[in-house]
Amino acid sequence: MPARRAMLYVPADDERKIHKAASLDVDSICLDIEDGVAVNRKSAARQNIASALKTVHFGRSERLVRINSLGSGLAEEDLHAVLNAHPDGIVIPKIEGADEVKWVCQRIAAVEQANGWGHGSIALLVLIETPQAVLNLREICTIDARLQGLIFGAEDFAGSIGAVRSLAATELLYARSAVVLHAAAFNLQAMDMVWLDLQDLEGLRQEALSGAAMGFTGKQIIHPNQVQVVQEAFTPSAEAIEFAKRVVEAAEAYQQAGKGAFALNGKMVDAPVIKAAERILERARAAGKAV
Repeated sequence: MPARRAMLYVPADDERKIHKAASLDVDSICLDIEDGVAVNRKSAARQNIASALKTVHFGRSERLVRINSLGSGLAEEDLHAVLNAHPDGIVIPKIEGADEVKWVCQRIAAVEQANGWGHGSIALLVLIETPQAVLNLREICTIDARLQGLIFGAEDFAGSIGAVRSLAATELLYARSAVVLHAAAFNLQAMDMVWLDLQDLEGLRQEALSGAAMGFTGKQIIHPNQVQVVQEAFTPSAEAIEFAKRVVEAAEAYQQAGKGAFALNGKMVDAPVIKAAERILERARAAGKAV
């Protein structure tokens, strides 16, 4: 499963923006046919995606496609247009329940089989942005092994429950926590909400750090200027990596001596602390850090 610290949405009806995104060295590029594209530009977006997936060099960036919601009546046409170009993954917006996930998975599997691709060669991520989706998270997470990640859609979710958005985002705490909890329980990645103020990079940094502290593995972004800030926020610091290495190394030594808990720098270290240190090192490796 690729590391997805930053997922950049790109309106796929704009070829210039697709080429710009491909040059940014961002973890995931999500070519968007949904909210970022006007109704009369959907066809152009589909054509651009099919062409770009075959001709544009995206470097190390993962190539995702966000289709229209199943309720829009456009999803099947979207899938028909882009799947044969073999994107790395499909993002389903406004998911409500497991049946919708199953419907998309069946169509992806049929294209994989027809082209002789391995089952699961096209990943799936789902946007959790309705109350029903939050209530159905367990069923959504267990419907198909193709699913790799949950993405929290803050603005749509807030609108669907009649909440007023705030900087503190306390109105979203339950839903954000539910997404992180279910992602961790089912070994999925969890992508946090979009920061809409393109000028306030410090606000973005603080929200990204807060999301990382909550357990999110990455964050959605909507502008190239947000790439570096988010990638840094979801990459363990040199100090955190060094301490985690010391914890893991000391744990191995104490285990050989028959001791399960020990003190390091005046702090008690036991199994949960060791596990947290191992996760820091995993995140560091995924970010390309030497560990």
